[in-house]
Parts: sequence; C-alpha cells; structure tokens
Amino acid sequence: MFTKQTLLAFVSALALGAAKTITEQNPTQAEIDAARATVLPYSPVSNVKGLAFDRFVDIWLENQDYDVVAADKNMANLAKEGILLTNYFAVTHPSEPNYCASAAGDNFGMDNDDFHQIPANVSTIADLFDTKHIAWGEYQEDMPHAGYQGFRYPLSGPNQYVRKHNPLVLFDSVTNDAVRPRQIKNFTSFYDDLEHHRLPQHMFITPNMTNDAHDSNITVAGEWSAKFLSPLLQNEYFSKDTLVLLTFDEVDTYPKPNRVYSILLGGAVPEHLKGTTDDTFYTHYSIIASLSANWGLPSLGRWDCGANLLKQVADKTGYINWEVDTTNAYLNETYPGPLSDSDYSEYSSKWAVPATEGKCSAGHGIAEIVKKTYHGLEPTYDYDSPVPYDSASGINLGIKYHRKQVSSPHVPLSNPRMSWREYQTNNQPEARKRGAWYYPVNIESLFRIYCHHYSLWDG
Repeated sequence: MFTKQTLLAFVSALALGAAKTITEQNPTQAEIDAARATVLPYSPVSNVKGLAFDRFVDIWLENQDYDVVAADKNMANLAKEGILLTNYFAVTHPSEPNYCASAAGDNFGMDNDDFHQIPANVSTIADLFDTKHIAWGEYQEDMPHAGYQGFRYPLSGPNQYVRKHNPLVLFDSVTNDAVRPRQIKNFTSFYDDLEHHRLPQHMFITPNMTNDAHDSNITVAGEWSAKFLSPLLQNEYFSKDTLVLLTFDEVDTYPKPNRVYSILLGGAVPEHLKGTTDDTFYTHYSIIASLSANWGLPSLGRWDCGANLLKQVADKTGYINWEVDTTNAYLNETYPGPLSDSDYSEYSSKWAVPATEGKCSAGHGIAEIVKKTYHGLEPTYDYDSPVPYDSASGINLGIKYHRKQVSSPHVPLSNPRMSWREYQTNNQPEARKRGAWYYPVNIESLFRIYCHHYSLWDG
C-alpha cells in the first residue's frame, strides 16, 4: 500500500505535478529536553572488507574558495599528510543542495537552504549500505540529541547545529524509520563510539557553524581540522584501512567555478602517495560511486551512476575514469525541480526519474529498490555522464570529456595461461611500443579483467 509521500513522489515522476512542502519547523525546548532524556543513540558496527578501504569518513567544511583554503597553513600541512584532489567540484549552490546530493545522488532542483522533507520513495546511500549490512552513521556537532529533526539548535542566538548541513535527515525514508534517525548523532556520541570501538564503516561528520568556517573564516576551520584530525590519524583503531575526505560543500564566490579544496587522509593512503596531488575530475557524486565500487554496492541510478571513481578505487576495479576538460566547468546551478525557489534553478513539479538499467561506474547495476520504484519510466537525464548537467535550461552543457583507450594485452594462444609477472616480463617492450605505459590507468587491473573475461587468469 502506498504512503502519502510515495504517491506524491510517484505522481510527480509521471509529470502530473506535486506540491512543495517547504517550511521551518522547530520543536520546543521542553520537547528537546524530553527527547534528550529518552532517545538512545544507535551505534551499529560491521566489518565488510573493501577493495581500497574498510572505513570512509566524509568531513565537510563550508563556503571557502579554493585559493583561500590553499593559503591556510593548517590545511597545507594536512595536505602534506595525504592526497590533494585538485579537480574536485561541488555540484551547485547554496549549501543544502550539495548536502542533499551527497546522500541521494541528486538535489532535485533544490537551490535554497529551506526546511525540506523529501518523499519516502527517494532512495539514499543508507539504502545502498543496507544491501551489504554496512554500518553507517552521521555525527553533527552541537546537535541536541540523536535523531533531532529541528531546523536549527539552539533555538535562539547564534547558530551552531543546522539541519541544512545534515544530509540524511532531509529524507523521509530515513526519518520515518524506527532506527535510522538514532544513527544521526552528535559529537558526544562520536567520542563515545571511538572510545568503545563502535564507529561505523561510513561516517559523515559536520562541525558546527563556527568550526566549519560558515560563520567564521578559514583560519578557524583550519585550526579545528588540525585539532580534530591529528589525534584521530594517530589512533590505530580509527585510522587503520580508513580513508578520510576533508572537503567543502561549495565555494564562497558564486560566479567562480565550484572547485573545492579536498584532501584524502588516513591509513588507507599509502606512504608513497602522501604529499601528492590527483588532478582527476571528481564531484560530490564521485563519493557515492566510489563507496559503491569499493564495497560492491549498487548505484542510485542518478548522477552517481556515471561519476568518476576515486583513483584508489578505480585502480582496484580497472575502471577507466573520464578525462574532463574543466575549462567551462562551473557547476554553479542546477536543473528545474520540485525543491526550487527559483534562486539558482527553476521550479518544476516534476521529480527527476533515475536510470533503472546499466552497470554504472561502480559496476554493480542499479539498486533493486530504485528499479522497483521507477520501473518502466525513462530516465530524465543521461546519468552515464561524469558531469551533472541540465539540458532543459542549457546549464553545464558543452563540457567535453573523453576516455583514453588502452589496447588489450596480447596473450599468445600457444600459452593461453600466464601470470601477471610473466606478462610483465614478456610483454613490456611491446606494451611500451603501444604507449600503454603512458596512460593514467592501472594496467595490471585491466590485464586481470581481460584474462578473467577470457578465462585466461592463473593468479
């Protein structure tokens, strides 16, 4: 039986229209105090091995231009301990649609920081994690209690916690559940989970509005980042096989390209890559795709489907990332949708329909829950594209991208089974003649895929 929210979203997908539900809601202080005393945080744990990392920690700061962050001494020092992603883009403006996109692979035309309750049939990364029983959690600094759904806290005075910086609380598929809201917790729970070895395998961490630079500056955010991360990176339980992404939701100067300063840190970063850079084109959607590829999860069928994978993951799967010409890449606006206030988009009652077919960059197809919800409907956009765009309004179009092709390794039929070491020994000169060593891909991964396909692999 359909719920009211499900019918609303489904009818919208069929282009029959839907009402916007955008309001500001806050519980009273008495209600907050009562919930504080009764709501118990939930801290599930799991140990699902990944290809490139076993735990992923996503930490978002706020509203700073790339060059401003690069000039901060604390951020520069952190970059020396990891990999600086020099071509990582946010996907729109202002803040909230970027947070929404990080959880759902789409922002549904959102161009504001309003109070949103996104219908329950819109899937999120929580649904993907549940397919493999991967424990997840969010940690929001200064949130009054687990599962808090108010617009802000405290209710008066300076903002500290704000709903717009909390991705999963925006979705009814999360907040209508009996358990999921209790996995959205505050920093008290984070340090308690750290001490008792109850950290989940996927974490989204948001500092308060001062520490994230929103209501302060990059100096404050840089100092907070160094103070928060330095002991964690030395903590073996936290850091072992963990990949940390320290990034920003968006740039501060809206006419500029929306390229945000981003660093990969943690024990999953090999020593020889610390202090290096990666100029692959990534967006916030690349993280969903990389999580799916790393743990063998399906895609949401939205902009995560064609997104480039983090190089560490792509090297393990053999996926060849798109090379994107970012000359005209701004990613400052989004397509029309039901969550628009017509600020950086246009209002439309139509909810974008995701893809329900294809392998996607992660290689594991579309989530069954997505296929069931949107079966028989044509996708609104070409979600195989590594660049999110809006063909309806002519936004983010004309960005060129291509793949470099690598010739398949030659396997002599007289010796149909060979090892990678034998291939290296016998075929390097020929490979160099073909220019294969000049391509920025993992040749060993491609060799393994080729041999598996033709049943030629021997270890």
